[in-house]
Amino acid sequence: MSQNFFAKSAYIKALWLSIALHVLLVVGLLAGDFSSKPPPTPVSQAAEPIKAVVVDKAKFEKAINKIKKQKSDDRAAEKRRLAAIERRANEAKKRRAKEEARIKKLEKQRKKKEQEKIKADKAAKTSQAKAAKAEKLRKQKEQEKQKAEEAAAVARSKRLKEEAAAKKAEDLRKKKLADKKRKEQAAKEQAELDALLAEQMAAEMATRNRARQQQVMTEIQRYSALITQSINRNMIKDRSTMTAKSCKLTISLAPSGNVQYVTAGDGDKVVCDAAKNAIYKAGTLPVSKDPEVFKEMRKIAVTVVPEF
Repeated sequence: MSQNFFAKSAYIKALWLSIALHVLLVVGLLAGDFSSKPPPTPVSQAAEPIKAVVVDKAKFEKAINKIKKQKSDDRAAEKRRLAAIERRANEAKKRRAKEEARIKKLEKQRKKKEQEKIKADKAAKTSQAKAAKAEKLRKQKEQEKQKAEEAAAVARSKRLKEEAAAKKAEDLRKKKLADKKRKEQAAKEQAELDALLAEQMAAEMATRNRARQQQVMTEIQRYSALITQSINRNMIKDRSTMTAKSCKLTISLAPSGNVQYVTAGDGDKVVCDAAKNAIYKAGTLPVSKDPEVFKEMRKIAVTVVPEF
């Protein structure tokens, strides 16, 4: 309300100051018109000055009325503005009052909740104290029970250990005895099996050796025949001197079949010389690629009988 009062006072002062200024302006204008001298006019126009004065008063009244109307409009506008300001002020006051009421309500609710929380906390503390006391009593009983159980467990564990130790010792004795018997039996069986396997392997090896030896001998015989044929092909023969005669030769061969040397043994000298010449003429003789067969025929003995 104090703001509205000051606003109205300021408006009234401004309004009166504006009216005074406008009056002074109109008076100045009229004074200027009255002091000016009118130009000379003919006698027939003697009534014209009176008419001018009348026109000037009408203008003055019109101007005054215009000013009054303007001021009236301004006062009405100002009243409306002041009414709007007062209305907004009242609305703001109502809003403040409403907000203050809301804040008071919230504060009241907050205090109520705070009191409820205090009561709840107090009840919780009481409940916690009771629970702590009950928990302490429970733990005490549990500890006593645990001690009793531990003592019983220790006694039981000791008894079980003694029984386990005795059983372990007995089991160990039985196991050692069983292991001894099993090892003795296994050793006996293994000895018998080893003897049987050795006998079987020896027999199999002998059979294989005989078969291999037979194979080698067969191969040697085959190559002996091939060598004898090669000597006969390259040998210069004379029926009159060589018929029904033969020569035994020992030939040393390289793995490639090259002849290293030839030694004549029992037999006719003519046949032996002709056979040796035929061997050296051939240069190489058939040999086996099998190392074991070649080993046996590295020095091979052949009997050459000239064929006609």
